[in-house]
Amino acid sequence: MAGDARTTENIVVERRDRVGLIRLDRPMILTALSVSYCVELNAALDDLAADDDIGAIVLTGSDHAFSDLLHDAADHAGRAHITTIGKPVIAAVAGSVLGGGCELAMMCDFILAADTARFGPRPGAGGRQGLTWFAGTSTTMEMGWPDRLMDAAEAERVGLVSRVIPAADLIEEAVKVAQMIAGMCPSVIITLKEATNRARETPPADGLRSDCPSFYAPCAVDDQPEGMPAVAGTRQSKIQNH
Repeated sequence: MAGDARTTENIVVERRDRVGLIRLDRPMILTALSVSYCVELNAALDDLAADDDIGAIVLTGSDHAFSDLLHDAADHAGRAHITTIGKPVIAAVAGSVLGGGCELAMMCDFILAADTARFGPRPGAGGRQGLTWFAGTSTTMEMGWPDRLMDAAEAERVGLVSRVIPAADLIEEAVKVAQMIAGMCPSVIITLKEATNRARETPPADGLRSDCPSFYAPCAVDDQPEGMPAVAGTRQSKIQNH
């Protein structure tokens, strides 16, 4: 069920059951990022993160652009605030996903891409670093020098996006995925997010040492006696969110 939408100068925020949907809304300049844009986005993220009725967040743009380069001096730190949000943040992108907008998408927990999406990460504010994490050195080198774009199919192949979806179904599918995640126990979601990020940022040996505690910790939550039998019985669990 969709809730009332809240609109600011640059974004629209909706609540759809336990999912917060943030839509970047600056169509005249292809939702190009700016400092004021980042301030509004971060405020919306913080509001949804503090709302106990919201379990996951979807960040999207228009059909023509998720975000296209930078309109003014949108700083990297302002966009990087998204990485501090404890709840899962899913980027649902279509059309142009360039420069600072591509960096913003890569800062989300994962990316669902419309088949119309075209990616163009740029060096200088995290684009090269982010693409190297996802796609490796060779792809990053090629993307950086000829200044070419990557279509959605290639982005899926190299691991930049999780899945490619027909453009007409993008938001519906992103919200569906977010609803599924939001139905999980919040402490399990946080543990999974932290463990996955730690695996990317630490050497394999250190990651293995921390992986076991990340697996066993959720077994101590109150929802565990309901959650595991539900999964084993292939039924919907009745999570009490603690």
